[in-house]
Amino acid sequence: MAKRIGTSTIAFDRPPYITSHAAVVGTKEGNGPLKGTFDLVSSDTHFGQKTWELAEARMQRLAIDKAVQKAGLSTNDLDLILSGDLLNQCVSSSLASVSTGVPFAGLYGACSTMAEGLALGACLFDGGAADTLLAAASSHFCSAERQYRFPLAYGGQRTPTAQWTATAAGAAVLSAAQSKVRITHAVLGRMVDMGVKDANNMGAAMAPSAYDTLSRLFRDLGAAPTDFDRILTGDLARAGGDLLAELFRRDGVDITPTYGDCGSMLYNPSQDVHAGGSGCGCSAAVLCGHILREMEAGRLKRVVLAGTGALMSPISLQQGQSIAGVCHAVVLEGV
Repeated sequence: MAKRIGTSTIAFDRPPYITSHAAVVGTKEGNGPLKGTFDLVSSDTHFGQKTWELAEARMQRLAIDKAVQKAGLSTNDLDLILSGDLLNQCVSSSLASVSTGVPFAGLYGACSTMAEGLALGACLFDGGAADTLLAAASSHFCSAERQYRFPLAYGGQRTPTAQWTATAAGAAVLSAAQSKVRITHAVLGRMVDMGVKDANNMGAAMAPSAYDTLSRLFRDLGAAPTDFDRILTGDLARAGGDLLAELFRRDGVDITPTYGDCGSMLYNPSQDVHAGGSGCGCSAAVLCGHILREMEAGRLKRVVLAGTGALMSPISLQQGQSIAGVCHAVVLEGV
């Protein structure tokens, strides 16, 4: 059974393998630096649907179906689907899974959702509650803009610290079927609220929670940042990533040799995304596309995915509430 190391880190006695994975993205994401690492790049941002919300649901379902297919399974073989998105009541995720007939647990961790799903999925697997399950997350630029900001036709100006919500989805099957990557450790994050109220600077709101979670992970494992091939946040982007590096620098720790951020990796600066990418689908697609392929090829052996989420709503922002951040982390190790 899983055991606690130190104050916060869960070590899995029966670590699940990431048996298969899939990533689906839009055209903008497919033309970025990670071009060629995704299973499907759609030229139709509507994904053949009538609304943006249905488009996101279809995109997530495509990722789920592809991941299940690559595992040589059908959705009937799944014991559970853990998934989430940015929308009210996680509606795109529920619509994506409604016809599967598989038990469904909707998650809301904002951009931390994929890491949260992997951590909880590993706990359920190790505890014997599920033998084969799937973790997924998605976001869509157009559905998120309608949810959090303005109608697309409004044409509002974005600040330099603003991030671009990725049109992307990722899904991963966890099971005992041996593969080249498994989840060995997890840290479930604490909410950290430093009083940031600027919704256009989510990196500043989330960076302290990433610092808190990663600090606890390093301390519990007796590890240094250089003990990992990559430490990935998702998604602090450039503004929040710089702040995270500064917080560690004050402790005399340099994370920059192995640190990267999924929101900074998904786009080129020339794509006009300002600080970088964000959204539940951003780290999900980077992980289930690029990172896991690198691990399966043996180029990365030990990776930390630290998903960071800004836990806000349109109503809480309008009422003047500050934005709390949370960060869930999983340690992925090559076999």
